[in-house]
Amino acid sequence: MAGRPPTETERNQEATVYVGNIDDQATDALIWELMLQAGPVVNVHLPKDRVTQQHQGFGFCEFQTEQDADYATKIMNQIRLFGKPIRVNKASANKQRLLDVGADIYIGNLDPLVDERILYETFSRFGTLTTQPKIARDDAMQSRGFGFVSFDSFEASDAAIEGMNGQFLMTKPCTVTYAFKRDGKGELHGDAAERLLAAQAKKNNYSLQAAISGT
Repeated sequence: MAGRPPTETERNQEATVYVGNIDDQATDALIWELMLQAGPVVNVHLPKDRVTQQHQGFGFCEFQTEQDADYATKIMNQIRLFGKPIRVNKASANKQRLLDVGADIYIGNLDPLVDERILYETFSRFGTLTTQPKIARDDAMQSRGFGFVSFDSFEASDAAIEGMNGQFLMTKPCTVTYAFKRDGKGELHGDAAERLLAAQAKKNNYSLQAAISGT
């Protein structure tokens, strides 16, 4: 478990599970020992806050084989750890299934002390986050005053915008809207086309679950 965590390309995605809703008291070593019940573990990585080094409430566990990972999703999902049911599902399947999701929001006018962990704790109560919250930072790693959060459904992102726009985070009222799409055409996420794709996916039982990149 020591040393640099594996990147997403180095990790065997087919043998990797996403572990979510992890209590603050849990450690990499504890998740390692827990997952050993499903099979031999190659590595465990819980992304940490840059400042506090506290994990963000989610992580990844790579097993030796895809069969072990499949078994882990069956026996470990919803197991209670420090009173909280953890979520365990295949990381590779999640990444593929999230390609058409556009429930991405922009949070502006952020207090300089607001970090990724605060965004996670604030916005995860509206629904499942699909990636770790991101705060734009300069070369000195100082906040540029805005960030982004992505949800697995438009119901969650709509609720977050309605509930948080204009609300104070630390000392400043934040601005919460849908983020611009990356194609550079000036369109915002959350439009009718994206919502239709998401609705069709759910109608076809194409589950849109959390898949947080663990690089």
